[in-house]
Amino acid sequence: MQRFTTIIEPFRIHAVEPITMTTREHRAEAIATAGYNVFGLPADDVIIDLLTDSGTGAMSRDQWAAIQHGDESYAGSPSFTLFRNAIQNLFHFKHVIPTHQGRAAEKILFACVGGAGKVIPNNTHFDTTRANVEYTGATAVDVVIPEGRIPSSQHPFKGNVDLDALRRVIVDAGPENVPLVMVTVTNNSGGGQPVSLENLRGVRAVCDEFGLPLFLDACRFAENAWFIHEREPGQAGRSVRDIVRDMAALADGMTMSAKKDGLANIGGWLAMHDDALAARCRNLLILTEGFPTYGGLAGRDLEAIAQGLEEVVEPDYLRYRIRSTAYLGEALLRAGVPVVQPIGGHAVYIDARGLLPHIPPLQYPGHALAVALFVEGGIRGCEIGTLMFGRHPDGTETPAAMDLVRLAIPRRTYTQSHMDYVIEVVTAVAAESKSLRGYRIVEEPPQLRHFTARLEPIAD
Repeated sequence: MQRFTTIIEPFRIHAVEPITMTTREHRAEAIATAGYNVFGLPADDVIIDLLTDSGTGAMSRDQWAAIQHGDESYAGSPSFTLFRNAIQNLFHFKHVIPTHQGRAAEKILFACVGGAGKVIPNNTHFDTTRANVEYTGATAVDVVIPEGRIPSSQHPFKGNVDLDALRRVIVDAGPENVPLVMVTVTNNSGGGQPVSLENLRGVRAVCDEFGLPLFLDACRFAENAWFIHEREPGQAGRSVRDIVRDMAALADGMTMSAKKDGLANIGGWLAMHDDALAARCRNLLILTEGFPTYGGLAGRDLEAIAQGLEEVVEPDYLRYRIRSTAYLGEALLRAGVPVVQPIGGHAVYIDARGLLPHIPPLQYPGHALAVALFVEGGIRGCEIGTLMFGRHPDGTETPAAMDLVRLAIPRRTYTQSHMDYVIEVVTAVAAESKSLRGYRIVEEPPQLRHFTARLEPIAD
């Protein structure tokens, strides 16, 4: 029988929203008004918005039905029970603490365990994770394998932790100064690259050697589990649910943004086994977020997340999700555009440093490419490079490990024709890449500068 290769969405479109078809002249004026920062753009000026996959996906009919079922009781809402049960069914952590989004979970966790002199290792900290670690005075250290910093490397699990480097960090800092080890699945800063079960077991062994807890930054846990299912020997015959449970069983806790693999527009949680730490975190939750049975969310949000956790581990969804992302990345590779390989789960990462070697890292080649994609085609991507990660707490600046542009694909939102348009725009910009110039910062905040900094192009 003939095998069909066309990727079709495993859903039908139920409702639509309009896209404003802007002109190049309008977009050039809009980005200048925004201080050449794509975060400052009005969304109505964007044609295809690939800034983030966080909270930008389409919810299913069953999630919208769950919203109607939400109970808004301040304390003890049955919606929280559904939310907690859905999480514990997958992850089995004793304590589940809801938060309004993932960075709130990070803030609470690191406020409780961080502090001056503390060191937090991670395969690669993402922007808010690093910022929340450093805000407490602690040091965030990345210990991803060397292949994770080479865009062209074909290693199937480039998010893996370098176990020898992890052990050195712990020994050098002193185990008493390492409150926990964290692993981000998938590794967002490194190109959406997965972590293998074998590597997680290795991290667990190192943590046991020094008596340290292991936490997962699990925003894209289902995508990571699918890569394990597809790439790791011995895992192909297992269900995604069981792989997720194996990942969680190796950890002592997790932070989560339900705006990613919770398939929701808002929400998150902090989960753990430790009774004493959970009590401290709940106290801070009440101070900053809300009561422990809603944590900054409405009951309807809790129920939408609970339903999303049922849908996100379905094989038909994950097969479509990963394959449709690869469709974009593979087309760009065929067009000669350098991208991080293998293609990640939630995004395609263009190697801006490789495409724009004439722009020094401290002139932000990733940012220059992101601006050009918006002006030429109305595509909004996100720089993952020196603008985001180059500045250190002491105010000094060095080039990031890589300068990338992330094209993050919202879940169940865009069609194949949208991606074909993205391919055309990126290819056209890449063909004129030698004409692009770098940028300088004219105004920046002390933390997370990429969100609100204002820049200007550097003249020839």
